Amino acid sequence: MSPRILRQNTVLYIAVLAGCFVAGFGLGLTPVGMRFDYVFYDFLTKYSAAIDAVSLKSDAVVVAIDEQTLRAKGGMRNIRPILSEALDELAKIGPKVVAIDVVLADPGEEDDDAKLAASLARTKGLILDCELIGNKWEDPLPEFKASAVALGHVHLAEQSPDGVSRQIPLEKKSGGDRRWALSLDAFSAFTGQPIIESSSSPSLQIGKTTIPEPVGAEGRPLMIRYLPPRTIPNISALDIQKNRGYIRDSAVFLGITALSAARDRLTNSYGNSVPGVEVHAQAFETMALGHFLIPSGGAAVLGLCIVFAIAAGLIFLYVPGWWAYAVDLLLLGAAFWIPFQSFHRGVVFPFFGPVVVAWIASAGAATSKYFFVRRQLRTSESEKSRYQQAIHWVAHEMRTPLTAIQGSSEIMTRYKLPEEKGKQLSEMINSESKRLARMIQTFLDVERLADGQMDLKKESFAAGDVVESCLKRVRPIAERKNIQIYLDTPVEAMLSGDRELMEYAFYNLLTNAVKYSPAETEIHVSGTISGGELRLSVRDQGIGMDAHELKSIFKKFYRTKRAEASGEVGTGIGLSIVEQIVTHHNGRMEVESEPGKGSCFTIIVTASNPKVPPAAESPAKSPNAETFNR
Repeated sequence: MSPRILRQNTVLYIAVLAGCFVAGFGLGLTPVGMRFDYVFYDFLTKYSAAIDAVSLKSDAVVVAIDEQTLRAKGGMRNIRPILSEALDELAKIGPKVVAIDVVLADPGEEDDDAKLAASLARTKGLILDCELIGNKWEDPLPEFKASAVALGHVHLAEQSPDGVSRQIPLEKKSGGDRRWALSLDAFSAFTGQPIIESSSSPSLQIGKTTIPEPVGAEGRPLMIRYLPPRTIPNISALDIQKNRGYIRDSAVFLGITALSAARDRLTNSYGNSVPGVEVHAQAFETMALGHFLIPSGGAAVLGLCIVFAIAAGLIFLYVPGWWAYAVDLLLLGAAFWIPFQSFHRGVVFPFFGPVVVAWIASAGAATSKYFFVRRQLRTSESEKSRYQQAIHWVAHEMRTPLTAIQGSSEIMTRYKLPEEKGKQLSEMINSESKRLARMIQTFLDVERLADGQMDLKKESFAAGDVVESCLKRVRPIAERKNIQIYLDTPVEAMLSGDRELMEYAFYNLLTNAVKYSPAETEIHVSGTISGGELRLSVRDQGIGMDAHELKSIFKKFYRTKRAEASGEVGTGIGLSIVEQIVTHHNGRMEVESEPGKGSCFTIIVTASNPKVPPAAESPAKSPNAETFNR
């Protein structure tokens, strides 16, 4: 494969992989991708929690003011007597902490408030709730607040787009007044350790427990790892004494769970509707078990996606055959395994983006390799056919000088010739053998030039010398058909490159014009300099071409229908060689043609004005180049 094609394939391959990366990573940022990530997060939460639940004893207990409790105690108008009675029952059993998720900011009946205040005073490890309304904290009444060891906010994080509550803010601020979450205060009271902010890292320390915080996150969000349903005991306020074993030395979360009265109903990772008090209990258990999760961060996800795209490209670039697909299966497996394993190590990696990048990049790389291999196969077959035709062409073109050499040598061998005649034949043999050697060398040079295996000569020469030399050689051929060749404008320009190859190119255009022009017509040659470029044109009055044929005229071995019908012998390689030579001189070809009216071929190359005018006489000696026919 030529270096140019190899570079094109490499650039295209990189572009395909880059496109696959952008597409996959972009899909991961869409709502659909985020929804897949949420589903994967919930799956891993349930999977890991099911394993933990086998030997898990929950420290948290939910004491629920449920529908049965409200019906038995007269409904929500008696909520404070219900709380007072429940707290008295709990005090008899002795939990370590009681966290109440019921708003106690407004005064009620005087007797009810007095009884509740007394019950609160008898409760050990009491945590009361508070809410941030606008920019002001709504706290419990002073007589209630006096008995609490802490006030914990009960705000929950905004629900995700799919409606599932997966995290809570551990911190809420209003001006300089900060409150910790109800579950965090409960955990601090349960362990008997204060909440300490780390000065060296964005985290909280409670005893031996370090609660990590995502860098740059607002409100210190805690991702909840929900335990399976019924892992945390849910006890009706009517059945407190029946569940003394669960309640003793536990962290009790007392709140309203009745559908008719609960203000905060949420959906957990299991798809179940749960009250807010149970979410606080789940957050407490996340901290008690130390099962913390932090997001991986955008840079890590971007880096992983880039690695997957590059790895897919390298696999299909360097691993041969079907082994590439086998190795790629390992890559695809890693795309699934890494988010799964990271979750168990406490890092939440988005699932959809990296997996999609791995799949799309693998598909893109495999498809590109397939088409590249097909292209190489077609190129190989085309090259094989091309070289077969080239051999035929060389064999055909070599017949003329070989015939002259063979004929002359036979005459010299068979007959005793006069000295003068023998000298002529010897000169002819010498001339034709040199002509044959140049023909072979030219063919090889052009092929090597096309394959990028040969560097051009870098010499300065006069374009006028090339034109004059070619005109002298082609005029005798034109005279046989009574064709007149005119040089319309003097060609005064200096070119840089390989003079011999440029002479071959221009001579080719001239011989083609003569070959495909009717007798007694004219051929006009002109050369003009404009914008630092030389436009060297050959215009004939020949058979011409239509627009469709012009698109293929420089393809190797292509001949127009009119050229084939003309009876002129040709192989279709000449113009291809001309274009190759001009292109390698950083030039280009232009063609104008009309059927029946002739053609104009123009070589356009970079040129400069000559320091001295080109010599009209004694033109530079150049090889006797043969015509490479259109």
